[in-house]
Amino acid sequence: MRKVIVSVFATMDGVQENPHEWSLEYSTAEYEAYARDQLFAADALLMGRVTYQGFADSWPSMSKEGPAPEDFTGRINNMPKYIVSTTLNEVGWTNSSLVKGDVVEAVRELKRQPGQDILMFGCGELARTLTRHDLIDEIRVWVHPVVLGRGESLFAGWSETRFRLTGTRTFGSGVVVLAHEPVRGHARPPLAAN
Repeated sequence: MRKVIVSVFATMDGVQENPHEWSLEYSTAEYEAYARDQLFAADALLMGRVTYQGFADSWPSMSKEGPAPEDFTGRINNMPKYIVSTTLNEVGWTNSSLVKGDVVEAVRELKRQPGQDILMFGCGELARTLTRHDLIDEIRVWVHPVVLGRGESLFAGWSETRFRLTGTRTFGSGVVVLAHEPVRGHARPPLAAN
């Protein structure tokens, strides 16, 4: 069965919002090689609306002179992309499909199909939902050595969820990738609002 791998950039104080504003200075050759290996271990992308809109606004226009090598850019632009949204009616980025209806069952079906990993960027509502249904296999948090003191928290809105550390990777720029797998059956539904 295919794995769903979540990859998310965060600051030391757990902010994931607008990583393009604070992460680029930490990009090195080894950092980019790791990102490339991660992308090429997958043959599909899974995204929520916010991540999709950010990526679709920038990646199609990337070129060899951009921040990523041409093979990375070509891969991300051409691979199948599954977009989960209740508000979008269409998606225009190459090879993008809109997932409507029962998202949990749609992702279960994607995981049953033959292929490589399914890579998901960002850790918002979609990641929360899929984790509660035991559909996330690993979360890789790229912790960048910066504190912002403001912004959307990495796990905002999550309820208690247990993880097991499966690996670490440290880059010379000070970025550390922490790989965790969810402990199955330990993701609890969020508390009802009073």
